[in-house]
Amino acid sequence: MKDIEEFRQNARKITNWISDYYSNIESYPVKSQVKPGEIINMLPANAPVEGENIVEILNDFERIILPGITHWQSPNFFAYFPANSSFPSLLAEMLTAALGAQCMKWETSPAAAELEEMMLNWLKKMTGIPEDFHGVIQDSASSATLCSILTARERSTGFDINDSGFTGQQLRLYCSSEAHSSVEKAVKIAGIGKSNLVKIKVDENFAMIPDELEKAVIEDMEMGFMPICVVAAIGTTGSTAIDPLLPVARITSKYNLWLHVDAAFAGSALILPEYRNLIEGIELADSLVFNPHKWLFTNFDCSAYFVKDKNALLSTFQLVPEYLKTKTDGQVNDYSDWSIQLGRRFRALKLWFVIRSYGIKGLQDRLREQIDYARYFAEKISQEGRFELMAPVTFNLVCFRFVPDKNLNPDEINAINEKLLHSINNTGRIYLSHTRLNNNFTLRLHTGQTYVEKRHIENAFQLIIKISDEIK
Repeated sequence: MKDIEEFRQNARKITNWISDYYSNIESYPVKSQVKPGEIINMLPANAPVEGENIVEILNDFERIILPGITHWQSPNFFAYFPANSSFPSLLAEMLTAALGAQCMKWETSPAAAELEEMMLNWLKKMTGIPEDFHGVIQDSASSATLCSILTARERSTGFDINDSGFTGQQLRLYCSSEAHSSVEKAVKIAGIGKSNLVKIKVDENFAMIPDELEKAVIEDMEMGFMPICVVAAIGTTGSTAIDPLLPVARITSKYNLWLHVDAAFAGSALILPEYRNLIEGIELADSLVFNPHKWLFTNFDCSAYFVKDKNALLSTFQLVPEYLKTKTDGQVNDYSDWSIQLGRRFRALKLWFVIRSYGIKGLQDRLREQIDYARYFAEKISQEGRFELMAPVTFNLVCFRFVPDKNLNPDEINAINEKLLHSINNTGRIYLSHTRLNNNFTLRLHTGQTYVEKRHIENAFQLIIKISDEIK
C-alpha cells in the first residue's frame, strides 16, 4: 500500500496528541464554553474539492473542534453518569477501527461472535446473573430496553403483532415514576403508546412501591387492558434509587408479566459481592441490562443485555434473507438476530482488553474507591450546614441542594440552586448536572470517572462552597 508510510507518520502524530491530551486534560474547561452556532460558523459551507493534508486537518481540529468539546474523560467531570473510557479500552478501539469488521453474523467474523459470547459469560459470573441467561452486547440501554419491550409485546400476543400488526389489543406496561425516559420512548416506538405506560408511585427513597404496582395491574385487568411488562430499576438516573426486585418479581410471576431490569448505570456494582443482594429475585426476571460504558471503564458504546428466553428474543427479531444465509445458521450465535440493527461493531474486543487489563480485583478496588469518594463528599457537604442531601448515597452519586435560609420558600430555593449550578459550570473547572426530586431542584455529583482522585473531590467541594458563598 503506497500510503502506509504516510499513515504511520500521521498515526504517530495522533497517538502523541492523544497522550498529550490526557496529560493535560485538567487544563481544559470541563464543559465547553462556546455559544450556539459558534462552531458551525467556523466551518466552510462546502466540502473541499481537493484533498487536504492531515496536519492541516489536525490543526483545524484543535482550533475549531476542541473548544466545542465537553471533556467527559476529565476527572473533573461530575455530571450525568460517566461515559468512561480507559487506556486499555482506547487501545482496543484503535484495533477495532483498524480491522473495520462488520460483525453481523458469525461468518462475517467468527472471533467477534465467539469473543462476545465469552465476554457476556464472564460478566454473568462476575455479577451473579444466572447461568441460564443469554447475553448480547447492545449499543445502549435504551436499545436494550426497546428490545425487551418488543419481545414482551410479541410473547404476550403469540408473536402475532410482528405478522399482522395491532388488531385491537390495548397493552399496558409499568415502571416507577422515576424510571428512565427510554421506557417511555420505547413504548412509543413499539406502537403501544405512552398513554399505556403506567407510572407507579415511589416511596421516600424514590423506589417503586410493589403494592401500588399490583393494584394498578389488577385495575387494568378489570378494565379490559392486557398488562404485559414491568420495568424495574436498579439505580434510577435521577437518584440511583433501587426498586425492590424480589417483591416486584413475585407480582410479575403471579400475573405472567415480562420483567425487565434496567440496571444501566448501577449494574456494574454487581461485581462487588456486597451489592449482590440488589438482584435478589433475578431468577424470576426475563431480562436485564447494564452498561460497561458507564462504570466499567469501557468506552461508549457497550451495553450488556441478558435475556432468559433466547427463543422469544430470536422469534421477535430474527429475519434471514437469502443473501445472509450461511452454512452455520442455527449452529452459532448470529448476533444480528438478537437486536434491532443488522450491522454490528466489534464491541467485545474493548471489553476483553479492559477486564484482562484491570482484572476482577482491579475493577472491584476501583469501584469501591469511587463509592468511598461519594460518601466522603456527602459527609463533607452535609456537615457544612447549609446543604441538604436529597437521596440516599448508595453508589457513587450524591444528590444535594443549597439551602442558605430555612425561611425561603421552595421556589426561591429552586431558583438559588439553579443559579448555583450554572455559576459552577460557567467556571469550567468542574461540571455538575441536576434533576428534580419531589419537585426540588437537585444538584448531582457522581464520583465514577475513570481517573478521578480524592483531590478532585476535595477541589469540587471547595469550589461549590466558594460559589455558594458568592450567590447567597
